[in-house]
Order: sequence, then C-alpha cells, then structure tokens
Amino acid sequence: QVQLVESGGGLVQPGGSLRLSCAASGTSFSNNVMGWYRQAPGKQRELVCTIASGGSPNYADSVKGRFTISTDNAKNTVYLQMNTLKAEDTAIYYCHALVKRGGTFFNYWGQGTQVTVSS
Repeated sequence: QVQLVESGGGLVQPGGSLRLSCAASGTSFSNNVMGWYRQAPGKQRELVCTIASGGSPNYADSVKGRFTISTDNAKNTVYLQMNTLKAEDTAIYYCHALVKRGGTFFNYWGQGTQVTVSS
C-alpha cells in the first residue's frame, strides 16, 4: 500500500519561503512520477509541478522561477521549496504519485497540507 505524508505547511508572509516535504512509503521513486498539486478555496485542484525518475521537472507557469521540486531517493521523500510566496499561492498542497505496476498506472494522494500566505 502506497502512503504519502506531507508536512511543512503553515502561515508565511508575502515574499517569504516554505519547504514542503512528502514522505512516501510502499513505493520507490523509480518508474514513478512525483508531483505537487494545490487547491485554493472555491477552485479546482491544479498542477504545481512534477518530476519523473531521472527526468527534468515541469512547473506551472504561475510558479516557474519561484518553486523548486526535488527528491531524495535514499529517504523516499520529495520536496517543494517555495520562495517569493504570494497571496495567490494560498491553498492546500497535495503530494501525488503516479505509480506504474505491471503496465498499469495508479494514482496516490497525500492528505494535504495548508499553506497560507498573508500579512
């Protein structure tokens, strides 16, 4: 059973930084695509960024140059470093894993962590 547990959310002032972590169990990062999504109040969940094993990261235009996704394969953890945060970054952030098993892809989600950007 794959489990994803996020941490690191909180309240930060505009222009500040936060680092989110997502600890994965039940899977390794090889053959996976790891990603972060977010959902703001009253809005649909949207992609923030993804990274495939051995691949280059992809970012939504709204976070390019400010957010960085990275992985620590030894710790089975994916990180999201968020800099120069804006009020519009306020949302619940979800860790996501797309896992390939036997030719089939499975989606797994964490429980989410709240990020609030406010003065």
